[in-house]
Amino acid sequence: MKKVIKVISGGLLVLLISAFTVNATKSNGYKIGDIAEDFSLKNIDGKMVSMADYNDAKGFIITFTCNTCPYAVMYEDRIIELNKKYAPKGYPVIAIMPNNIDVKPGDALPEMKKRAGEKGFNFPYLIDESQAVYPKFGATKTPHIFVLEKTSKGNVVKYIGAIDDNYKDASAVTTKYVEAAVDALLNGKEVPQPETKAIGCSIKV
Repeated sequence: MKKVIKVISGGLLVLLISAFTVNATKSNGYKIGDIAEDFSLKNIDGKMVSMADYNDAKGFIITFTCNTCPYAVMYEDRIIELNKKYAPKGYPVIAIMPNNIDVKPGDALPEMKKRAGEKGFNFPYLIDESQAVYPKFGATKTPHIFVLEKTSKGNVVKYIGAIDDNYKDASAVTTKYVEAAVDALLNGKEVPQPETKAIGCSIKV
């Protein structure tokens, strides 16, 4: 009898561990409809920035990006244009650099500041120094985009994924995922394609 109990207990333990592993995998990062927690991160000018600072915002285009990823570099001009187009409409870009700078020293704050100056970034470029923010979002790539809508309940995740469908050539893009998402929200409609696959470099930990 004792052996049977031990076997059953062992089986239950395996099942519980398996269930926990599956649930943990499923719960990694925000999903569409989740409320995104605010953050307070250092900008390239040394000031701390959070979403709460934007009193007049209707939402946000949160962009995880960096200096050293070729994909991120190819998208820099398009991110600048996104902010130029949508910040006046209430959806500013907030860029966050998530990489471990020990692994990627080219993404350290002085290098971020230099790159932002060279490219003329018109949005905050924040560093996730403790690497505590990007896992909450579930970001895995640079670039990785999260469009949030500000509501009475908080900042609701409405879109997750890529900026558009052609990282190589902006002129060859056929579907602008982020623009479609923000345009829909501005018009009180549902986002037509709330999730796409982010294409880019893996975040360095």
